[in-house]
Amino acid sequence: MFLPEKMKTYELTVFDTALGHCGIVWSERGVAGVQLPEATAALTRQRLSRRFPAAADAVPPPEIELAIDAIRALLRGERPDLSGVAIDLESKAPFERSVYEIARTIPPGTTLTYGDIAKRLGIARDAREVGRALGDNPIPIIVPCHRVVAADGRMHGFSGPGGVKTKLKLLEIEGYERIPGPSLFPSF
Repeated sequence: MFLPEKMKTYELTVFDTALGHCGIVWSERGVAGVQLPEATAALTRQRLSRRFPAAADAVPPPEIELAIDAIRALLRGERPDLSGVAIDLESKAPFERSVYEIARTIPPGTTLTYGDIAKRLGIARDAREVGRALGDNPIPIIVPCHRVVAADGRMHGFSGPGGVKTKLKLLEIEGYERIPGPSLFPSF
């Protein structure tokens, strides 16, 4: 695994959304972490502090404020374009960064499968490795891992708070409509 620069400075802020309190961490390179909605600001800050222990509370610079506004808009059901948000994935391996780059191309309200991403990578990696990379995604929403589903369309494997329920909620907000039909697991 690639480690961040020794003296990299991280800053963070917590902000309200339609679904609860989110948080964002950034460096001079861009967004390094996003915390999905939690019930309280304290819980959001606590989760972010575990992932970024040296991050200091700060007032977001304009480019981070734009990212926050876009996250708020998405969680209100709007379709902002987050593809231009600068991100800092320096600590991630090249394979993970490639997976995240493809995931960022998935439009709101649509999905790709883990296998689709593996095929787009054009390398001998299977869907499970794509799933592992997305399970370690430090910047959900900006890297929309919730838009990646199993080959059969089932929703599973979401590592964010609330698990699959959060994944389904995010997709519902974006207007995703599952293909109707019988299922052994109707809630998935």
